[in-house]
Amino acid sequence: MALVKGKLCELTDRDTDQPERNFEQLAACLESADAAGRRHAAREIGSCPGAAAVLVARLKSEQDLAVREAILSSLARLCDPSVPSGLAAYLRSEDAALRNEVIETMKRLGAEIAPVLRLLLSDTDPDVRIFAVNILNSERNPQAETWLIEVIQRDPHVNVCATAVDLLCEVGTEAAHDPLVGLKARFPSEAYIQFAADLALKRIREI
Repeated sequence: MALVKGKLCELTDRDTDQPERNFEQLAACLESADAAGRRHAAREIGSCPGAAAVLVARLKSEQDLAVREAILSSLARLCDPSVPSGLAAYLRSEDAALRNEVIETMKRLGAEIAPVLRLLLSDTDPDVRIFAVNILNSERNPQAETWLIEVIQRDPHVNVCATAVDLLCEVGTEAAHDPLVGLKARFPSEAYIQFAADLALKRIREI
């Protein structure tokens, strides 16, 4: 049995007669010592029910960048409501590269990310709130400006507000005008806030 599993997990891009593998086999191959086998399994398992949980769990220990990319690509294609919350857990990882990869993947998700993103914007950790604002920098989310305005109106952390106002420089409309003026009043001694808010206000006036 181990020999069969090993053969299945050692398939590479050169194989043209790959045997069809079921969910259990693909899940086992995700734990294989062979990186190419793990990469192929990550690509194939995306069509199987239950793939999201297995792929999200594998991210915790996967060190091969190509395999990680395959895992995240498969997760981005899944229409599974568990994917956003599963990925969100990795925003607290100490692995900066993994965090950045997860952020980029979460930007690619559709409407299913909205409830999780809403929670992340209110997280107790300001770093997580900053990551959430960065994820919000996506054309896929029509609520981006509304949520950014809420951030600059209520978030007590200057760095979170600074990240939000940076994005408002790109997506802000007249609706952001008064909140930006209010932000300047909330942080009168923060030079960057003053500069970025003025830049956003200038852009809005020119629209």
